[in-house]
Amino acid sequence: MFLIGEALIGEEPELAHIDLLIGDKDGPVGIAFANGLAQLSAGHTPLLSVIRPNLPAKPATLIVPKVTVKNMDQAAVIFGPAQTAVAKAVADCVAEGVIPKSEVEEIVIVVSVFIHPQARDYDAIYRYNYGATKLAIKRAMESFPDVDTVLYEKDRSTHPVMGFRVIRLWDPPYLQVALDLVDLAFVRRVLSQLPDSDHLLIEVGTPLVKKFGASVVKEIRNVRPSSFVVLDLKTLDTGNLEVRLAADATADAVVISGLAPTKTLELAIKEARKTGIYSIIDMLNVPDPLAVLRSLSALPDVVEMHRAIDQEAEKHNWAVIAEIKKMASGADRRLLVAVAGGIRVDTVAEALRSGADIVVTGRAITGSKDIRDAAEQFLSELKQTEIDQYRVMTDF
Repeated sequence: MFLIGEALIGEEPELAHIDLLIGDKDGPVGIAFANGLAQLSAGHTPLLSVIRPNLPAKPATLIVPKVTVKNMDQAAVIFGPAQTAVAKAVADCVAEGVIPKSEVEEIVIVVSVFIHPQARDYDAIYRYNYGATKLAIKRAMESFPDVDTVLYEKDRSTHPVMGFRVIRLWDPPYLQVALDLVDLAFVRRVLSQLPDSDHLLIEVGTPLVKKFGASVVKEIRNVRPSSFVVLDLKTLDTGNLEVRLAADATADAVVISGLAPTKTLELAIKEARKTGIYSIIDMLNVPDPLAVLRSLSALPDVVEMHRAIDQEAEKHNWAVIAEIKKMASGADRRLLVAVAGGIRVDTVAEALRSGADIVVTGRAITGSKDIRDAAEQFLSELKQTEIDQYRVMTDF
């Protein structure tokens, strides 16, 4: 047996975070248990969990403090409410059948306990650590979470300690607002007036990048820290180098020109996957987008069907969107399609019917007298609710 459990319960500074291992005495968890009890570490001295002195829990449970214990007041928190909480939780798991009574002499538990140095309320420390330990044990015994839960939640969940959200494009369609501007003060004004929406993306347009460099991404994050930011570099050479530059600037996605050599495109896509950002191939002025995609050993995350500003009198080439999406069949990633170039509110519905996942517009919003109203009109055409509008996080 080798089971792993985790749980976080409560509020700072008494918040409890438990990591634990459950396993056979003659297995790796048993070895870790014996080593932990025999090899002490300054500030992280392991101790047996006891319900009270002379009454250890069964299965035998070893507590390992995560935070360095620096004085006797902090030691008292570990040896008092935390130690008792863990022991009681283990005993109650046996009483309730979560841990089979027949196995208590065959297995051991190693529990890593977090106690904030500023924690003072013994009652809260006890209750939070009891609840977290009990939940972690239950999760371990049930092998929670299953892989399908992890895959479902990975782009929907937000870590509370982060302080900001990392947006992933799992719920299209989206509106992408292109900041093809060169006035940083005006950029800030536009950003401050855009509505908050899980379906609104921010694009650092090529003119803005050329004037201020990739560091302008952080300027945008100062105004909208949880935004999904696309850096439009229109890379034509040194694909891996420029994608790395975008990732280092904290961009969420980078735009590579579809006119770049195949090798450049492939290096850019590979580097984007390595750094965890989205690769976007912009098909501006590309005669045959399908031929470009077929030449690649790996597909990008997004293909942008882009009509140039100087060609806005011409019809959009949206007929190939369905063919592009067919290419993702069997691929290891979902292939999204963005449309750009003179997109107006009255053309959004047509773009979505053609299969677009991302609608990119610039002047229709940034040049509007009422930026917020213009953006809200576009968002209303997406007919999307906020991602977390009906979602209540109760257990995890």
